[in-house]
Amino acid sequence: MSIVTQEEVSLKEWLAVAAVAVGTFAMVTVEQLPVGLLTAIGGSLDISEGAAGLMVTVPGLVASATAPLLPVAIGRLDRRTVLIGLLSLMVVANAISVVAPNFGVMLASRFLVGIGIGGFWALAAGIAVRLVPERHVPRATSLAFGGATAANVLGVPAGTLIGGLTDWRVAFAAVGVLALLVVGALLWLLPRIPATAPVRLRELPRQFRNPVVRVAVISTFLVVSGQFAAYTFISPILQNVSGVPADMIGPVLLGFGVAGVVGTFVGSSWNVRRRVITLSVTLAVIMAIFPLVGTTPVTGSILLLIWGLAYGGAPVAVQTWILQGAGSSAEAATALNTTVFNLAIAFGAALGGIVADNTAITGALWFAALLMALTAVAAITVSTRTPR
Repeated sequence: MSIVTQEEVSLKEWLAVAAVAVGTFAMVTVEQLPVGLLTAIGGSLDISEGAAGLMVTVPGLVASATAPLLPVAIGRLDRRTVLIGLLSLMVVANAISVVAPNFGVMLASRFLVGIGIGGFWALAAGIAVRLVPERHVPRATSLAFGGATAANVLGVPAGTLIGGLTDWRVAFAAVGVLALLVVGALLWLLPRIPATAPVRLRELPRQFRNPVVRVAVISTFLVVSGQFAAYTFISPILQNVSGVPADMIGPVLLGFGVAGVVGTFVGSSWNVRRRVITLSVTLAVIMAIFPLVGTTPVTGSILLLIWGLAYGGAPVAVQTWILQGAGSSAEAATALNTTVFNLAIAFGAALGGIVADNTAITGALWFAALLMALTAVAAITVSTRTPR
């Protein structure tokens, strides 16, 4: 079976693209799954909430290194083999998480998850667009990236709901089973995907010299760091600040996810820089006032829904900004953004944990608000030098 060359795309070929998207969904969900289960995992493994945040930090750091290095390391190896291998690695890592007897074993499994995420995410979009003719590439790209977006706004809340109704280990097992099913689908649906031109690392720092890409990538780092400085600890925040019962955390986070999906369409017709500024300012305000206003289950839930609405559109807006600024170098710029995105997850979760452990859980919210405000400042400073 060879790569698609005809103009019409069969159902099986679209299913292959969808399978890649679901694989991305499973990968990103596993990376961020501890967010909604932090209190339960911390209690089970007898660690503080700040230390438990390392379960998000470790895979983020590893993924940020793997994303640019793995495409170089695998050379001309068949991309189908690599993609299936990385997803299989995640299945094994998740199985270890399910049976982890202590925090050390859990962190080791999270290290393996980081390897799988960084490599899979870096290759998935490029593979998806090679499965369809050129005129279908935009739709295939949207579908492939949609897996990561859906994981950010729906995967974690759904996993939290499963964990709340059963046990946190069951939530990890459920995502592992999903990934195992995707491995089977990829084995059936994917054709051989030989390597094309070799990937060179020097192209990534070269993209950083593009002023539009540079500010957009900095915006990614700030907004994602801010998000995970606070959202990593959203479960204890909702319980301790807003008084939301533990068995209601899952449904409330599911509402956050639905709001995030809606948020991807908010302001889509605006100038992209204006959208980044508006969303980052909204997030800064929500996080700053949350400890003061979100002190009841009702007000806390309302603020969280607005938070989800704003954050749902932020990564999409920044990625669009990068694509506009990068032009024909969009692939290299996207790889750079993927690296920074995962690094920001690790940085935000780690710094948020330090702040939470040394001040109070509300300190993570105020630290996140500061990072969101800096995102708006970064976007404003380049407003006169970038095109609409």
